[in-house]
Amino acid sequence: MFELLPGTGLVLPRQAGVLKFGMTEQAAQWVVASLADVRETWVCQAGWAFTAACDGVELLAYGDCADREGRTERDRSGLAAVALLRGRHDPTGPSAVPVVLDGIDIFGYPVAEVLEVLAPADYLGVRFPAVSPGTYLAEVSVSCLAFGGGAPARA
Repeated sequence: MFELLPGTGLVLPRQAGVLKFGMTEQAAQWVVASLADVRETWVCQAGWAFTAACDGVELLAYGDCADREGRTERDRSGLAAVALLRGRHDPTGPSAVPVVLDGIDIFGYPVAEVLEVLAPADYLGVRFPAVSPGTYLAEVSVSCLAFGGGAPARA
């Protein structure tokens, strides 16, 4: 089970560890490598980024981010955000591995049911993308409070 921890990071399945905001690239990769193969990738305005796949869920982690408007006082060192993505853009069923926010499996129920119980705006740094009615969430991201919500574009 993945567990989103707004303001802190992400708990990984199988007791692999916790990705904590601010941790170094090496430390973050080390934690994830105990769960899955780590592959480097590129994210706009991030100093580093990597992905890993676990039971049909792709994890994207990135850090050492520059502020989008050039304000150096808002640059973020270390892990800045983590996104979890499912292979299909409009999944019609639950994911094989739970993705939990505040005790609710947000990838395990139709999005309408999830949004009846959880409001993403109540969780600073957590972002759900817009989805089609009747489908399940295909993506969620959690970012450190200093960096702000949302994921930069990636190649």
